[in-house]
Amino acid sequence: MISTSFGDIFYNNCFKNGILPIRVSQEDLDKLFDDAERGANATLTIDLPNQEIRGPDGGKVKFEIDPFRKHCLINGLDDIGLTMEKKASIDTYEDKLKRERAWA
Repeated sequence: MISTSFGDIFYNNCFKNGILPIRVSQEDLDKLFDDAERGANATLTIDLPNQEIRGPDGGKVKFEIDPFRKHCLINGLDDIGLTMEKKASIDTYEDKLKRERAWA
């Protein structure tokens, strides 16, 4: 989704649902709309790793994104996926807890 602004709740919920909301200036949005009006060959390409939108004429529009959110989108991570990245540490902690507090 590309816009000049988003409501905070909507913006945050996009990331939780694997949607990339891209904020651009009005000038850049006008350029993207101009590109889109070119018809069936007007393809926009979103390059998340390089944080740019490429138009059919080769023009580029850069956008900003929080590095953590970028990491999550690129790797398809939701809250559970982020937790599972720490599985080895969690398992180690739980094993230690079982040994040290077997009574609990």
